[in-house]
Amino acid sequence: MSDQEEDHQNIELKNDSVQGFFSHHEPVYSIDINPIDENIIISGGGDDKSYLWRVDTGKQLFELSGHTDSVTSVIFSTDGQYVASGGMDGKVLVWKVGTGELVISLEGPDEIMWLSWHPKGNILLAGANDSTIWMWQIPKGNVMNVFAGHSSPVTAGQFTPDGKKIVSGSDDSTLIVWDPKSATATSRISGEDARFHNEGITSLAVNKDSSLVITGSTDKSAKLLNILNGNILGSFENHTDSVEAVGFSNSLPLAATGSLDNSLNIWDLNTFRLRQTSHHEDAITKLKWHDASSSSPHLITTSSVDHTVRVWDARTGDCVRVFSGHQDSVLDVGVSRDGRTIVSGGDDGACLLFKL
Repeated sequence: MSDQEEDHQNIELKNDSVQGFFSHHEPVYSIDINPIDENIIISGGGDDKSYLWRVDTGKQLFELSGHTDSVTSVIFSTDGQYVASGGMDGKVLVWKVGTGELVISLEGPDEIMWLSWHPKGNILLAGANDSTIWMWQIPKGNVMNVFAGHSSPVTAGQFTPDGKKIVSGSDDSTLIVWDPKSATATSRISGEDARFHNEGITSLAVNKDSSLVITGSTDKSAKLLNILNGNILGSFENHTDSVEAVGFSNSLPLAATGSLDNSLNIWDLNTFRLRQTSHHEDAITKLKWHDASSSSPHLITTSSVDHTVRVWDARTGDCVRVFSGHQDSVLDVGVSRDGRTIVSGGDDGACLLFKL
């Protein structure tokens, strides 16, 4: 073996994870940490299954089967009692976390793009490939509303943190703010406005005060809007490829954008100026700000096609840690409330646990 081949093998074998879960034998598309018991993780993947497992032991708690196509989104309810999985088969399955029991199977939309639980109650939202958004009451499973207003796949969306509105973004370059009760749009902005995106929206995030939304787009930009009136407040334009991930700091007046151009940009929300730029060696897939209650609310964790998970100091742009262990693209990442535990899911079928 040549020195170059040996070096390459050593890089491939480097593994900083302290625990792992390996029951998925297909890509892991989505991962979430239980907000009440952070030892419990949900992962969903291309094997049409979700698994509940423990981070402290790596042991499987329950195999959650029932989908007939890839599981694209998994998420715990705010009280940690339920967990939902959404698949390319158009099904949303809801389970009891404590027993692994299937509570209800929901149907109506086609391929599920994302899921969001209401922050104060067991109401579940799903965005679909067929341009609709569905809202159900759990555990009964009755349809509360169907939101129709987009003309292309609803690629991103969520309840606002105060639970009073829904924000959704679509491939049709439209952002809509909805009233959950009436299913009517309270504001709508589209590519017809020259100041807004002229291509599809890939991602969005809402700030903790439920007053601002940031959107990422394939047009290489991110936009900042006022949720209450739909006004465009700023445009962040420093990327050279699609913006795939966006997020607000909960403790500093900063926002972050991650792109297929390998870069993480930190933006000042007071001046709308670029503060820092940091780089992976390949495309960024997800980003998560650390919680305001943690000892490190200035940190951001990112996942990348370069097989790594990285932690950055948003104040300086410095890379605090590089976590290796995945053998392929890292597709999703979760961060515990204290900021010390990071879980990731990858194209290699592995879920890995890292300690900061």
